[in-house]
Amino acid sequence: MSNRAVLEVIALDERDAVAAQAGGADRLELVTDMAADGLTPSTAGFAAIRAAVDIPLRVMLRLTDGFAAGDAAHVDALVARAAELREAGATEFVLGFLTPDGAPDLVTVERLLAVIEGCRWTFHRAVDRAADRDALRKRLADLPGLDTYLTAGAATGVDDGLPTLKAEAARSGQPGYEPRILVGGGLRLDHLPELRAAGLDAFHIGGAARPHGWTAPVSPEAVREWRTALDA
Repeated sequence: MSNRAVLEVIALDERDAVAAQAGGADRLELVTDMAADGLTPSTAGFAAIRAAVDIPLRVMLRLTDGFAAGDAAHVDALVARAAELREAGATEFVLGFLTPDGAPDLVTVERLLAVIEGCRWTFHRAVDRAADRDALRKRLADLPGLDTYLTAGAATGVDDGLPTLKAEAARSGQPGYEPRILVGGGLRLDHLPELRAAGLDAFHIGGAARPHGWTAPVSPEAVREWRTALDA
């Protein structure tokens, strides 16, 4: 079995996707509107990216900024979008919502899972805003398809989350800690040695793949720098 670390890159369009794959990305997270921290792309956008690359794609399911699902109309609309994307061929997703008291919003999550049945999915950085990370993991432990947590270890980013990331990595395989940790959120190249030494093997970058900012496309050279560092 390969011990190659996973590198996931955020892609906004097919140009990003092609550049990220050329640079050595293993997987893409598909979003739109980074001003709102990443929302669900259009079905046409997904189809264009799917046609442009042959690496796995995880599609964001979120229609509003933040980690609340919104009112019933918002949830209905999100479920409908998930169904459209599934019909278009999407097989992997990213989602995660919290209630006002910081607990996992299981009602919304389970509605979405009913639509994307059989798909693998990531619970995204809502975990970093949870009132109780351990309790959230244990409440989600039996949900089908959950194989990844995207987390910085802290709401403020990897700098502050390093102790939590290392502690959670040490619990790998315990109840609630079976999903892979995908480290992202303020991640820098200089974090990698400490994270790799702790056994972490999956990493997520967005702005780091765009040295000229979010208005510029993904740089294959920037992605290749991360790929090289992870393979060293």
